[in-house]
Amino acid sequence: MLHPALSTLEQSFATSPLQKIEDTLLQQTGVELWLKRDDLIHPIISGNKWRKLKYILNHALHGQMHTIISMGGPWSNHLHALAYAGKQLGLTTKAFVRGEKPVVLSPTLRDILAWGMEVQFVSRHHYRDLRQYRKFDSLPGLKPGEYWLPEGGASTLALQGVHEIVTEISVQYDSLAVAVGTGTTLAGLIAASDQDKQIVGIAALKGAAFLYDDVKRLIAPEEKKNWRILLDYHAGGFARTMPELLVFMQQFEVRQQILLDQVYNAKMLYALYDQIRQGAFQRGDRIVAIHTGGLQGMRTINMARLG
Repeated sequence: MLHPALSTLEQSFATSPLQKIEDTLLQQTGVELWLKRDDLIHPIISGNKWRKLKYILNHALHGQMHTIISMGGPWSNHLHALAYAGKQLGLTTKAFVRGEKPVVLSPTLRDILAWGMEVQFVSRHHYRDLRQYRKFDSLPGLKPGEYWLPEGGASTLALQGVHEIVTEISVQYDSLAVAVGTGTTLAGLIAASDQDKQIVGIAALKGAAFLYDDVKRLIAPEEKKNWRILLDYHAGGFARTMPELLVFMQQFEVRQQILLDQVYNAKMLYALYDQIRQGAFQRGDRIVAIHTGGLQGMRTINMARLG
């Protein structure tokens, strides 16, 4: 049962429409591409950020927790959504943020501080050590009423929210595609999907082969074989980009009137277009790609333009 406070918050959310993408390449190849517009469900707690947080927050609220502690980078979509949700639900939020405190705070950091999140900047070594704590009560030094949430909401409870994405898809499809950071959303799609559907993850970071083990751990004991992760579309690494990706993103936005971010969703669609062009999908195939929202990465571009 959903906690009353969480149910009230969810009532302020919009639906996530399914939008067919019309494009020359798709017409030529006969491949259909649809976009699940999770970016439209809420202006702040958008996309998979809400999907992953929903049942985690429900668990914390039903457990009478008063504080959620998590981790992320200075542009973290996860922390941005958590800080806002915490404020709306009356929960205290705290975060370990990777790296030294910058001289100029990112817009993301300014937002989360304004929403009351307590921030502690930690070294990259300390940040890596925090990744070993995966259960809500596993972080050393937790006090009564404090709830630990791993990086990006990487919890089995998050899979329940991701499952709802699949149940909302109203068209028949052959493949689901999603950008991959921690692998949690990908794991949720795999767990919720039938074996005859292909699930494709596009890694947003370099050297991401370890994600296979992370995803398997989240979906254990299931032994599904209908999924893969494309590892070569990271554009140089996490939050890195390249001219071709930015051109693709800008052209896609002009043609489709859909905002993307260069960290996750632009890489996913760039990869799908490239795979379609190479013949990885057959004529008549229907792909549903998940727009995971969370456009904090776009603010890096805007900040750079402002100098």
